[in-house]
Amino acid sequence: MNQDQAFLEFVVKGIVGKPEAVKVARGVDERGVLLTLDVDVSDIGYVIGRQGQTAHAIRTLLRIVGAKNNARVNLKINEPIGGKHSRPMMAPTAASDVVDTSAVDDLNI
Repeated sequence: MNQDQAFLEFVVKGIVGKPEAVKVARGVDERGVLLTLDVDVSDIGYVIGRQGQTAHAIRTLLRIVGAKNNARVNLKINEPIGGKHSRPMMAPTAASDVVDTSAVDDLNI
């Protein structure tokens, strides 16, 4: 495991309530290193913090670790399924579904 990935895991596991659910994936491309963080749905608020302050502080620390190793390190925090902003999967509506419009058929507008 690389230093940046180990550092991120160490910091986040110290913040969250369910450290066993913390997963960090590391990828390298032309822009640098991308660390992708997954946490339990109940811990996402601790990682992001009020107005994103905790996430910003973690990103700043990762930039310092990356600069020490001559790399640009970016952090992506995945929102867990079931989180506040995740959308439930909706079943597609079939074209044959009939909508009852009898309540508004007699309106004279």
